[in-house]
Parts: sequence; structure tokens; C-alpha cells
Amino acid sequence: MSGSRPSRPARAPRANPSGVHFLVSRPVVRQLIRSCAPGPGDLVVELGAGAGAITVPLAATGARVIAVERDPAFTGRLRTRLADAGNVRVVDGDARTIALPRKPFLVVASIPYSISTVLLRRLLDPRATALRRAALVVEWGFARRLTAAVPRSAELAWWAARFDLRLVRRVAARCFQPAPTVDSAHLLIERRPGLGGQAGQLLRALLDAAYGDPHRPVLRVVARVTGYRPRRPLARCGIDPVALAGTVTARQWAALAVELTRSGNSQPDAG
Repeated sequence: MSGSRPSRPARAPRANPSGVHFLVSRPVVRQLIRSCAPGPGDLVVELGAGAGAITVPLAATGARVIAVERDPAFTGRLRTRLADAGNVRVVDGDARTIALPRKPFLVVASIPYSISTVLLRRLLDPRATALRRAALVVEWGFARRLTAAVPRSAELAWWAARFDLRLVRRVAARCFQPAPTVDSAHLLIERRPGLGGQAGQLLRALLDAAYGDPHRPVLRVVARVTGYRPRRPLARCGIDPVALAGTVTARQWAALAVELTRSGNSQPDAG
């Protein structure tokens, strides 16, 4: 029998019952804030402030910050930590239900994976959303789905047509404590102009029709919505009239809605 010491059993990973992973990488936080470019006079909402890794440097930009956090232990510490920051308001609340500003605002946040879709719906779905720009950390696979040129659902297409969704960089799991099992992504969202009012209504109708019958030629889908066959507007937007509706990009649908609205969408195109 050997006299050597028995080896210690491998230490089990710490339990994380909350499922929350806190972003702790300062370089990632700096780039996140820089990409959103908040400044004095801007209203910025942080959804899920946690211990303040983003809140504190966000306050230093001079923007008016609303830091939303549902854990009272964190909100208490944040209020103490930011007691001298007159431009920060720490709010006890759930990011899934708290009222969002009606005036133009920005969002900077590291979003829990489990509520990413719910929060994106709140920010991007409403036709009258006041969101101007957002810099978010989200799960990598989720970001890839959001930034696909041809979204896989009418909902994702609605978001991508009205907002520029750009994957800035991959964020390694080691940038969080505790580290998740997958990487994340820095996602930048910027509102596109010209898609309010009638153009927005037409865009929604076009997307619903296209994703309801993605194997139908684009010209027939558009004709079903508008009542005529707009070959010239389609050509101006770089859309092949005989292409399948399910192959058209979100940007092309957005451009077509603006083009049809600008032309009045009332006279059949003889071309």
C-alpha cells in the first residue's frame, strides 16, 4: 500500500440558483457604453443594474440614468454607492413590467438570458416605442438570430426592419461571475428613420403577408396587401418580383414600405 496522500475530490461548481450572471469585465463595459454614446441631456435606462458594474461608469457620462433592479439588496447598495450622483435614479422594479419612458431614451444593459425575448419585445415591438439606441449584452445564439439578414419570423423581421441590429463583438463567458456555459454578444441597436405612421403600418402588413406565405412570389404578396403590382418600386429596392417572399431581407422590406408610402401607393404601376 502506498504511503502517499489520497487525492482530493474535484470541487463541485458553486450553485447559481438565481441563474443570473454578472458582467464584471471593465473593458467590455467601457465598449458597451461607448457604442451607445450617451451624454449630458440623454435619458438612459439600465435594465437589471445588479451591483452597479455598468451603472457607475454610465453615471460618469453625465446622462440622466434610470437604474432598474428588482433585488432590494442591490438597490440599497446602489443608492448608497451613488448617493452623490445627482443624475442617477435607482428604481426598485422588474425590467419585464416597469413602465418605459415615453420620451426618447437609450438603453445600456447586460440582459439575463431567460428574459431576453421579453425585454426585446418591450423595446422593439411597439410601433410608438421611444427607444433611439441600445447597447446590450445578450446570449450569443440569440444575437446571431436577431442579426440574420433574413429573419426567421415576422416578429424578428419587424424588429430588424425598423432598427439596425448589429453584432459588435463576442463576449467570452469568463467576463461574467459566475461564468455561464455559453458566450455572450455585444449587440448594438439603432432606430432607422422614416418608418413611423403610414410606412410603419404598411411594413407590418407586408411582413405579416410575407411570413404567412413565404413560398409565394414577392410580387403576388405585395399585390395582396396593396391591391396592385408595384414592379418599379420593387426594382428600386433591389427586390426581384419573382423571388420568394421568404428570401427578402428585413432591410428590403423596410425600403419597400418607405418607397410605396412615398409614391402614394394609389396608382397601379404600368411597368
